[in-house]
Amino acid sequence: MKLSVILFLGLMLTTVQNVNAQNEGGPWVIPAKYKAMKSTIKVTDPSVATVGKELYNKHCKSCHGAKGLGDGPKSATLETLIPSFKDKAFLAQAEGEVYYQSFIGRKEMPNFEKKILDDGDRWAVVNYIRSIK
Repeated sequence: MKLSVILFLGLMLTTVQNVNAQNEGGPWVIPAKYKAMKSTIKVTDPSVATVGKELYNKHCKSCHGAKGLGDGPKSATLETLIPSFKDKAFLAQAEGEVYYQSFIGRKEMPNFEKKILDDGDRWAVVNYIRSIK
């Protein structure tokens, strides 16, 4: 009986450690240049939403999920928790901050500057990310 209790507690502890293995990445240090950046595209252009969604699905969805909740299929393999795009702190960010995080990246968030070269396409992704409902 004691052995089964010890094994059970050990299993529970291991499970809790595995669940807690992902940690918050901490605050981003975003240069002032990016904080002040403004979109270079017209958000009302219908092609912006299409381009943004296509690029998001190709490059972002696997980690961030279809609805930006941080629940994409690759998210469980990362050391860092992916915050939801619906989180109040994320929503409060300026568009330049989202741009920096999305394309410059850090640690497990890759740099996409060489994958999405066109500045308009980058802003289309930022706009799409900010519009996900």
